[in-house]
Amino acid sequence: MEISSPRRVLAVSLADEGHHLARVIKDLTGTYPKQDPAALAGSTHDLSLKTAYYTAEVPIWLDLVSSPTEWAGTFLSVDAKEVLEVLGGVIVVFLLPVKSQSDETKAARELIQSVGKVVKDGLGGWSWDGVSLCLGIGEIDDVDEWEDCCAEWGLEFVQVKSQSVATRNEFGEKTGIPRALEALEANDWVLGLTDDLEHEDYEAEGRTGTDGTSKDADGPDLDPESLDFGFDREDFAGLKQAILNAGKEDDDFLNGEPSTDSGKKDDGESIDDEDIKKLERMMVKLQAVRDTSAGMPEEQRKRIAAKAVAEVMKEL
Repeated sequence: MEISSPRRVLAVSLADEGHHLARVIKDLTGTYPKQDPAALAGSTHDLSLKTAYYTAEVPIWLDLVSSPTEWAGTFLSVDAKEVLEVLGGVIVVFLLPVKSQSDETKAARELIQSVGKVVKDGLGGWSWDGVSLCLGIGEIDDVDEWEDCCAEWGLEFVQVKSQSVATRNEFGEKTGIPRALEALEANDWVLGLTDDLEHEDYEAEGRTGTDGTSKDADGPDLDPESLDFGFDREDFAGLKQAILNAGKEDDDFLNGEPSTDSGKKDDGESIDDEDIKKLERMMVKLQAVRDTSAGMPEEQRKRIAAKAVAEVMKEL
């Protein structure tokens, strides 16, 4: 499926670290921004993504932040609502300070917290179906404090070292720029699934197998065994039920009623279009993880599959 009008990525760094932002954009896209690093604010650079499930030219909006607190206030204002609605990804780029107690550390933490506030309060935090990355540039060995800082604000920390280092860790997981690209590729870039033509194409692909035969008219094949990457049927059943029950549980909570797992959806209650869309989006993400884990040992594939399920569950 070709996504003709994808969601956008917002990539930011501190105003005096524009050269680091430019380097990351080059590593992600293959080309440097045309603008001088000090003049990146307000410019756009395209990222070409191509997987077995879609192709897209994703625009990356670049911004330089002088005052993180003021920047966050601007993006959380009413005027920025339309901007936030089209975002599918947020990337923070910062230089990893060598000293844990320094002005650079304070500035980096303030940037992460301000962007995290926009992700939580403006985009919906864990409920947002986008990707939030925090890329720390540097060679330091102890990055625990930065992993914790980013996780606290709903951002995934990725350390970007020199190109000479290995691109996988001891668990076989991708690191650095390859990991950032992996996360971006696994994201859903369709803008709201409101475009009728794109949605029809998506559904048509779900009904037609690779051999040209027709699948179930109700939607894509969601058999966990077809994912073929060490994904247990029990895990899939729990994930599917959580997706289908998420909307009802949220309504009960907002109405002041205790959540009860009455199993009505399984007992014949009709599943609406939003439920189906949720399930489709989750499956696209899981299928993308399957592709990226292809070729790994079975144990690693199972562990990565379990991690993917856990991440999806957190988003519900």
